[in-house]
Amino acid sequence: MPPEDLSQLEIQLHRFNKLLTEVMRGPITRNSFQPWEFEILLDMEHCQLERRRRLEILRQYQRAVGKQMEHGPGPPMKLSEFLALRALRHEAKAPPDSGVDSGFANQSEI
Repeated sequence: MPPEDLSQLEIQLHRFNKLLTEVMRGPITRNSFQPWEFEILLDMEHCQLERRRRLEILRQYQRAVGKQMEHGPGPPMKLSEFLALRALRHEAKAPPDSGVDSGFANQSEI
């Protein structure tokens, strides 16, 4: 990757981290955004996050974007994309549904 592209990725990642920090702290006071930042903010508005897990999920999202930007071009993925990938990973890790899982041991197993 040419040095100019690496520099652009670093700047983009820095701007993303700054944006996420502002979002996690509360109201955003600046009024100047890159087009991709604006798209991320609009996407975040549409994502429904549990209030008590919001910060944890946003931190996970921030780490995932950092990894994304290390391995490829920007702009950073949207929160909705991160949540979809996260849901797919959790589905893949979940054991197959056996149809019967009451959480209790079978009488013959005792």
